[in-house]
Amino acid sequence: MANKGQFVYYKTASGYINYRLKASNKETIAVSGGTGYSSLSACKKGIESVKKNVNARIEDQTLQKKETLPCPKFELYLDKAGKYRYRLLASNGELICVCEEGYASKDGCKRGIQSLAKWAPEAEIVPEEQ
Repeated sequence: MANKGQFVYYKTASGYINYRLKASNKETIAVSGGTGYSSLSACKKGIESVKKNVNARIEDQTLQKKETLPCPKFELYLDKAGKYRYRLLASNGELICVCEEGYASKDGCKRGIQSLAKWAPEAEIVPEEQ
C-alpha cells in the first residue's frame, strides 16, 4: 500500500455508512459530508464523485467580493471558531466531502484541498478494520 491513499468506509451508530480519506501516512484528509449514506453502493458512488471532482475550482467565501462559481466546486469558508474550512460540492450541488478539522490559515486550508486532490484519485476503497 506504499504511497496510496485510502477511502476507509465504516458504519455509524445510526446505521449510515460514512468514509474517511486517509493519506499514505494514515492521516485523515477529508470525511464524507452530511449524515452518511444509506448503503455501501451509495457510499461508493459518493467516493467516485469525490475522485471525479477533486480538481474543482475554489469559491473563496472569505473575500469581501466573492464570486459565486457553478458546481462542482470547493467552498472555502470561515467557521464559527474562526478556522478556515472547505467542503466539496458535486455537480448536482450535493455535499460530498468536508475537511475533518479547521485550519488556522487560508493557505493551510488550500494545502488541504491540494492534498485531497493528490490522494483521492488513486485511493483504494477499503472497509475499516474492526
